[in-house]
Amino acid sequence: MNQAAVLAPGIRLDVWLWAARFFKTRSLAKQAVDTGRVDVAGQRAKSSRAIRVGDALRVQRGDEVFEVSVRGLSGTRGSAPVAQTLYEESEASKKAREELRLRRAAERTGYQPPEHKPDKRARRLIRALGDIDAL
Repeated sequence: MNQAAVLAPGIRLDVWLWAARFFKTRSLAKQAVDTGRVDVAGQRAKSSRAIRVGDALRVQRGDEVFEVSVRGLSGTRGSAPVAQTLYEESEASKKAREELRLRRAAERTGYQPPEHKPDKRARRLIRALGDIDAL
């Protein structure tokens, strides 16, 4: 057995991502790693890679990108406050995610959903507008 493996215990990357609550299931975590949405120290990793305390991860989940440093290891999924102790997110990552959230909120403010369903006359007008766009 390798002595380095004994001194520095690690845990599978997909298990840690699931335990740290980045993904709902371990299979989703494995899929994210396999499709290249998770980098370890700037390099693409396999889901079976052992991560250790101090490793730097970049996790892309949807539009959000998390840049975190591993602070603890766990193979079991716990509560959210416990999961948040397993990593530390960089300030630049927090700021970028907050700006993205504010940008999405600003884009939504221009949209006003209708108060009720369109009546017969309004449906005819909508259909007529759709026909104009087809020309």
